[in-house]
Amino acid sequence: MTPKKMTAHDSIPEAKQTWWVRHAHSLKTVFRILLGVVWLIDGVLKFTSGFVGSFQDNVLTAQGNAPSWLSGWYSFWAAQAGANGPLIVYTVGTLELALGLALIFGFMRKIAYAGGVILSLLIWAVPEGFGGPYQVGAGGTDVGTGVIYAVAFLGLILVNATYGPSRYSLDYYIERRFPRWAGIAELNPTGSADPARSTLRVGA
Repeated sequence: MTPKKMTAHDSIPEAKQTWWVRHAHSLKTVFRILLGVVWLIDGVLKFTSGFVGSFQDNVLTAQGNAPSWLSGWYSFWAAQAGANGPLIVYTVGTLELALGLALIFGFMRKIAYAGGVILSLLIWAVPEGFGGPYQVGAGGTDVGTGVIYAVAFLGLILVNATYGPSRYSLDYYIERRFPRWAGIAELNPTGSADPARSTLRVGA
């Protein structure tokens, strides 16, 4: 039988492990679920907060604050917001709901994490106006929230690539029955959820 792969904290004697080390796997899962709850709330608010009525104004504000070299980008999105504003907002809201549920239940995690990066950057680049860092001295105070979400998803990608399957996810149980599912769910599919393999490593 192939020896079990060890993570960095597995090599630390249990008596010397801190609380954080002993609970690393569950803490990673908690982080994923909390991020999922945030995205689920964001998705619900797209349908209930009246944002659809202010979406075009947000884009026009971002356009007005943007430097001239971004004028083409915002001219395009201002036109789209005027013609298809509700469709854009509700599509993004639906994607946010799907992403939130995928994170909470741990479903298709590899695709969810990559999609989360893309969606976060799109939100950051359009209604958030890239956070307006170019407004320094004229009201710009931060880089926006979208890019922070993108960084959080990159962290989950790193966890998935490092630790492999998560015991606290739908993916884990699907992989036990259909090992090829790991190709959809894992960045590190060699850490299979197949109980017959002893190389299983459990991540987020």
